[in-house]
Amino acid sequence: MREKPHIADFKENDKPITITDLLSKYFAYWPWFVISCIVFVALGYFYTTYATKTFTTVAKVKILDDTQRSNIIPNEIVVANQAMRLSLENHVEVLKSYRLLDNVVRELNLDVEYHEFENYSYRRIFKPPFVVSKAISEDALRKPLKFELYLSSSSFIITDAKGKRHILPYDKGDSSSSDDLPFTINLTEIANIKDYKDNKYKIVLNQAKQTTIALSNDLKISASQQLSEVLTLTLLGESRELSEAILNSIVTNFDQDGVTDRQLVAKRTLEVIDKRFINLSEELDSIEAGKQDFKKAENLSFIQEDANVSLRRKSVANARLAQLKTQISLSKLLKRTVSEEIAYNLLPGNIGLDNKGLNELVTKYNEMARERQKLVVTVGANHPRLKALSEQLELGKLNILNSVNVYESQLDVSLRQLNREQENAGFSFSRLPEKERMLRSIERQQSIKENLYLLLLRKREEAAIEYAATSPTVKVIDYGVTNTKPMWPKATIVYPLSLFLGLLMPFLVVFLRATLDTKVHGRHDIEKNNPEIPVLIEIPYFSKERSFANVNDRSTLAESFRILSTNTDYLLSSEDVDDGKVIFVTSCVKAEGKTLLAMNLSLAYASMGKRVLLIGADLRNPQLHTYFGLDKNIPGLSDYLINPRLGFEDCINEGFDDNTNHKVYLSGGIPKNAPILLSGKRFGDFMAKARKEFDYVIVDTAPTMLVTDTLLISKYSDITLFAVRSGFTDKKLLQFSKELNRTKKLRNMAYVLNAVGQVKGTEFNYGYTYGYDSSTPVKQPWYKKKVKKNNGPLKKSA
Repeated sequence: MREKPHIADFKENDKPITITDLLSKYFAYWPWFVISCIVFVALGYFYTTYATKTFTTVAKVKILDDTQRSNIIPNEIVVANQAMRLSLENHVEVLKSYRLLDNVVRELNLDVEYHEFENYSYRRIFKPPFVVSKAISEDALRKPLKFELYLSSSSFIITDAKGKRHILPYDKGDSSSSDDLPFTINLTEIANIKDYKDNKYKIVLNQAKQTTIALSNDLKISASQQLSEVLTLTLLGESRELSEAILNSIVTNFDQDGVTDRQLVAKRTLEVIDKRFINLSEELDSIEAGKQDFKKAENLSFIQEDANVSLRRKSVANARLAQLKTQISLSKLLKRTVSEEIAYNLLPGNIGLDNKGLNELVTKYNEMARERQKLVVTVGANHPRLKALSEQLELGKLNILNSVNVYESQLDVSLRQLNREQENAGFSFSRLPEKERMLRSIERQQSIKENLYLLLLRKREEAAIEYAATSPTVKVIDYGVTNTKPMWPKATIVYPLSLFLGLLMPFLVVFLRATLDTKVHGRHDIEKNNPEIPVLIEIPYFSKERSFANVNDRSTLAESFRILSTNTDYLLSSEDVDDGKVIFVTSCVKAEGKTLLAMNLSLAYASMGKRVLLIGADLRNPQLHTYFGLDKNIPGLSDYLINPRLGFEDCINEGFDDNTNHKVYLSGGIPKNAPILLSGKRFGDFMAKARKEFDYVIVDTAPTMLVTDTLLISKYSDITLFAVRSGFTDKKLLQFSKELNRTKKLRNMAYVLNAVGQVKGTEFNYGYTYGYDSSTPVKQPWYKKKVKKNNGPLKKSA
């Protein structure tokens, strides 16, 4: 077989899919894109107008660090920064701790939510005109309880989740309650019921624990900068007042918690110091009492003065002892002198005795002795005066001796006393170092206790001052501040998102439809699966016209089939056929338009002056008679094959009245065994006669996948047109036709894509316009239309 020539409307090489091809696929649905965008933008408008708005509330605090970080060595900067980050992380954990947030929840009663009905939805508020107090235990509150509340002129009208209504009058004391309700409710003091009449609210009772956990999850804390001591607390909420109150309470509780911790340390310090004061006072009293007893027992006042006194006593005792010894020696000398004196000489006078009486006796004795000595010179030994003086002197000596003895006795007593005193003074002086050591030990203990007492007293004052004036933990830079514009919904996000969704939804629908669609829609689907089989033409879908009979018909239907006939002739020109050319028209399954295709192709050839015979070879399910308005039982091919007496011309029927070149050979009655008839010799003779009599023999055959009839007679064809219906034929069926071509069961196969554009809005609706005469208007897109001005030439519209 020679190489097939080029065929009109047939692409030999695959073109890559361009962006224009992809866009054209979706551009056909532009009305749906526009409608979808309008709908979604409208939904975005209603959403931004009526949706519950969420606001961002921010509070900033600076963590006050008591440690002085001045004069940090450069090598220690990294350590200091790490310590700062660790400190901030610790503060963040404290801020998000369950204990602190639980205080906030209970302080603000956050486990009871209040929602006010406004703008077709409920919005959470902070301070309603009433206060709800839970009358149910936390363990019994396993899930949130929701109630709707309506404020009438005289009572609360409460509806629970089961639809049961409870009416609680306003004037029922301080609070209103019901045995069926897990809470009590009362109006606030400042609430004027007239201002809130007919308002609707929703009350939600939550577990305090769950509320605290939810608050911990919603609270966001971050450092303003990498090395900053400022922490930023962020909270999202529907109520600006509530969010600000929560953040302010968190900051206040955090600061108070730090202050309380420091006060606890100071308070504990005071308690320890006060307790130590009691013991220390007792110890000081004991030491001072011991010191007193020691001084009293040791007869001490001041150790230095006592030492001086003892030294002076010892010195005085020594001096007096020497003096006493001198007096004793002098008294003995006087006594010996007096005892040895026999001549009545003068006694030594004033020898240093401290006895005045004895000295006077010696003086009187010496006076009498001088008088006797004077008298002895002048008188004799027996002179009475002399004798009297001698007797007086003897008596004087005796007095002196007695006085000396007495004086010596006195001196001995004084000497003994002085010796004892000297011994005592020496003993006292020798014990002074020991007493001093013992006294200093007592005084040292006293000094230690006194210093400790003074230190504790100073610390107590410092702790008392710290307790009374505890410095705050944080410095509040900004209390809770809420942006005036809601964080969500934002028009700058909602509207672009709505527009994006408006474009995305039809895109997804088209994409999914195209992805899940397994039908053949265009040339590309066929060439992608079976590139070795050519596609002769894509015939558009016609909703009204089904065939043409007028030779001069210039409709789109007529022109499309004339193009098909031209393309078919290109393939037939490669066949060495002298007689008429046989064209088989078949398909995989029924309803793919093969009969209509065969009829219109025959009419196209007939309109060009060719003698054409249209044969209905689908003996099992004939449909050709319906297009001519004939009875299906009119004798035809099956009758000719069964009855040998029938001639070839006996079953030929005229085609349309105004086309004499068009003849029709109907299928005839439905035979019992069509394959036997078609595979017999009489059918071969029939085809030979048809070739000789007509220029083109177009055979409408049975579907190849359902029956074997077409494969039995395929050897008689010059070309086989395989009908594929757009939007109907499954792509899997192309594999069957590919196998037929590979195995050469059908000769010279070519595809004809039928009813293109029947499924509206797909990428395959190309909008064919085959009319070429002046009566057929040419459709132009709106942006290329021209307007007529002043009867002048046509121009494009603005």
